[in-house]
Amino acid sequence: MRSWMAAAFVLAAACGGEVDAGEGRAVAEEARPGLHPALEDTVSTWVLPAMEAIPLERRSELLRLSTFVRNRIDAGEPARLTFICTHNSRRSHMAQVWAATAAAWYGIEGVETYSGGTEATAFNPRAVAALERAGFEIANPGGDNPRYRVRFGPDAPPLTCFSKVTSESPNPREGFAAVMTCSAADEACPIVDGAALRVSIPYIDPKEADDTPEETARYDARSLQIAAEMFYLMSRVRE
Repeated sequence: MRSWMAAAFVLAAACGGEVDAGEGRAVAEEARPGLHPALEDTVSTWVLPAMEAIPLERRSELLRLSTFVRNRIDAGEPARLTFICTHNSRRSHMAQVWAATAAAWYGIEGVETYSGGTEATAFNPRAVAALERAGFEIANPGGDNPRYRVRFGPDAPPLTCFSKVTSESPNPREGFAAVMTCSAADEACPIVDGAALRVSIPYIDPKEADDTPEETARYDARSLQIAAEMFYLMSRVRE
């Protein structure tokens, strides 16, 4: 938990812009968790308050995405979100996992989350560790590109997370929202084949802090930022 305190300070220092005080606490009253206890505590203590620090310009992109999700659900269709970064190793996986968690928290059915990249590498162990510190249960089967099984709750089906290119199965081929989570992928993929919507919410790569004293705090800060924005997204779907 101490690392999440450090992450909160890092995030507060990095985020600017106007905020609407009290927004995270208001939506928390309608939450339906079903999460692991440690993860539920992380969400209540750190994630929901961090929603207040989301800059207005990022909220506008998240609102576009929330409209997509709501419209798909209202039409009786699955709302498929594919989070994309260059190597599909850190930010895109965090976003995939946190978005699924946020949908469950707010009781939103029909949301399917995926991730991909312009090339495949592996789900970085540092990013995996950051999610474990937040309270996720993660099983690692081993291998060069492990197919991690990530659970946000004891009764939740696991998310299978591994590095892949955007067009690789099980990612959807059409009718999905492409969410660009890094600037490099945003520039490299001005058009994402099959996407019904393309939005850009880039995050600074925590890789910059690898093998430094700031590594844990930087990864936790990025995880917290992504979590707050995914919870904001799903809270707007509930409106």
